[in-house]
Amino acid sequence: MNPPTWLRGRLGVLLSLGPACAVETLPGVPALLLAPVGLWLLFAAPVLLLRGFTDKVVSTRSGSLLLAAGLAVLLDILVALGVNTVLPLLGVERPLPRLVLASATTLVLLVLGILAPQSPRPLLRGAPLSGARPVAWAAGVALLLSVAGPIRLNNGLGGAVSTVALVVVTALIVLLLLRHGRCSPIVLEAGIYAASATLLLLTSLRGWYITGHDIQREYLYFRLTLGGGFWDISAYTDPYNACLSITLLPVSIFRLTGIEDIYVFKAVLPLLFALTPVLVHRAVRNVASPLVALLSAVFFMAFPTFFTDMPFLGRQAIAFLLLACAMLVLTDSRRPLPLRRAVFTVLLAGVVLSHYSTIYVIVGTLATAFAVDKVWRLASRPGRARAHRAVGKGRTRTFLTWWTVAVPAVLALLWAGPLTHTGGQLESTLRVVAGDLFGSGDTRGGSSDTRYSLFGGAGVTPEERLAEYREDTIGYTGADRAEGKYLPLDALAKYPTPVAEKENLPLTPLGRALDTAGLSVPALNGVLRQAAALLLQVLVLVGFVIALRGRGSPFTPVRDQITLTVGALAMMGLFTLVPQLSVDYSVLRAFQQGLLFFAPFIAAGALWAVRRAGRRALPVLCVLVAGLLLDLTGAVPKALGGYPAQLALSNSGPAYDIYYPHAEDRRAAMWLNQRAAGDDLVVQTDRYSFSRLQTLFTVRTQDSVHPALLRSQSYVLLGSTPTRKDEVTVFFRGDLVTYRYPRNLLDTTRNLIYSNEGAVVYR
Repeated sequence: MNPPTWLRGRLGVLLSLGPACAVETLPGVPALLLAPVGLWLLFAAPVLLLRGFTDKVVSTRSGSLLLAAGLAVLLDILVALGVNTVLPLLGVERPLPRLVLASATTLVLLVLGILAPQSPRPLLRGAPLSGARPVAWAAGVALLLSVAGPIRLNNGLGGAVSTVALVVVTALIVLLLLRHGRCSPIVLEAGIYAASATLLLLTSLRGWYITGHDIQREYLYFRLTLGGGFWDISAYTDPYNACLSITLLPVSIFRLTGIEDIYVFKAVLPLLFALTPVLVHRAVRNVASPLVALLSAVFFMAFPTFFTDMPFLGRQAIAFLLLACAMLVLTDSRRPLPLRRAVFTVLLAGVVLSHYSTIYVIVGTLATAFAVDKVWRLASRPGRARAHRAVGKGRTRTFLTWWTVAVPAVLALLWAGPLTHTGGQLESTLRVVAGDLFGSGDTRGGSSDTRYSLFGGAGVTPEERLAEYREDTIGYTGADRAEGKYLPLDALAKYPTPVAEKENLPLTPLGRALDTAGLSVPALNGVLRQAAALLLQVLVLVGFVIALRGRGSPFTPVRDQITLTVGALAMMGLFTLVPQLSVDYSVLRAFQQGLLFFAPFIAAGALWAVRRAGRRALPVLCVLVAGLLLDLTGAVPKALGGYPAQLALSNSGPAYDIYYPHAEDRRAAMWLNQRAAGDDLVVQTDRYSFSRLQTLFTVRTQDSVHPALLRSQSYVLLGSTPTRKDEVTVFFRGDLVTYRYPRNLLDTTRNLIYSNEGAVVYR
């Protein structure tokens, strides 16, 4: 008798593991063969083998696949951690070569294939594909442009292709909104993934080297782990090094796939993170209508942090992916509660291994939600609500319990404490926060990002922030300055550092036409951005209120969604009101994380706002969403001018100036690294030149060239932006401040020893 279809498929996966492992262990395998084999072992095969288990955790076919994808990423991290921990005990000094990782992965998959339950559902057979053709065309064009646009910009050409990509993404999302009732769930989710991946790749693929902010340091610790063939937290007790999502996971991907290391960070990690909006859609769809679920994913993608910051935050991208999987498990009430709670906790353990700050915010959110739930029960009158009843749809028991809060908190403390000894930043932040709360802390304001909050105030001006920075530097260098290690203050008085004027894109013909008509385009762009930020916050509050009232709400949230939203909003309020928290953890990133909890309330608020349009409500909603996307992604400012250029669309602007890697900078750094080898002098460069070049330096380096920090004897490297524009940017108390740099100070006190018409070196 022939075995059933599902068994034949499972058997095929198991039989493929041997040849795949053999390919991995052979020398000289071409990258075109190694890459698909490695991706099969790391992601595709685990997903197929885990489906039987995830079917028992979530009830939908796409939800099962998405959860399996998240668990596959966590499994890859744990396999690498396992061999990294066990093999050194057996005398293996370099436990992370391709042979070991491929063999360990294959062995784990074989065990998984034997022990894991089997899925009776076919993978895709029988899945409806209604509405697929137009979505597939739009998605294909968007993804093609997401690669072509950055390539053109990296070659010095214009940003028209990238701008068109944003228009196509907007058209794709409008198409999904208009046809959401006729498209099958798998088609909707494929469209969401294509839109998400396009937005991320337009930014992540900029530059021929590693481009961005945190990603530079993430890449450094990845290279240290890769070069040593061993992850050793004791060698570098830095919180970045404790994030296995940017050390062990990229090492496994690089070793098994042969994909160039920079594209592991620039392409593979963003493409994994692109699953997060799909997970948001699937999680909300468990408790709401298709339109609310689709809007939730769209609002998650439309928030600027998603496509401007997250491509440069590999550790947080993986943490958000696992957190979104946890929310998928939480909202699917059609599976056993104890199993869902256990998997939820395992996924949060993965967040602990992936990113320190994300888990701290999650623990605060969960603790607040648990407390709100307890108070809610006590306040409920007998007969009106039972202790374990949901508020609305589903009528399920409350998901959160004391141990779903306590276990992640304990794991986070253990990981940051005795296991990695990287909790110093948390302890420092908590001390400063205590001072802020009880009146004994720093009286200066927090990050100016709080100005986008309804309760954030006006923020701090760049001039005030730069003055604070100078005051701080003078304060902590006072003793060394008295010994002559720094330039004397009276010598610096002749060299002021005024704040640089903000550089906007020149007005386009359309922008000039509006300006001629009396409408200030720069002011218009600023008002639109501020209005968009306020709109999202207002929609959260409106959606939350109408959902609680239960009348006129497009969806009925379960109890846990309400309490978690209260927890997320409470954390947002804390980040806004306590200055140090807004400095150490971006308010905008906290809002992006909060969208995993309260995105459906924004969707409900938007639907409530357009309800009076009647039959025209959906077209009105499409216009609102399209306008929001085109403005926040930068297409509108690009079409009008009068706004700072965005990295994904231009070879100019503040992000380009400080994050984009130039070949001239790298040549200067390599020359100076060789020149300064064996010399006692420190190399000074600005913060963002250092960020771009830190993987090239082996000599002692200081990441500041502010006149108040210039040493009496040192090398000074000025990168492309300081050299060409006489501008330097500092990051202080959560704010970027760009000031005019006095080059004549260096000309007066030092000798120019290197220049390549893009970067210079003084001694």
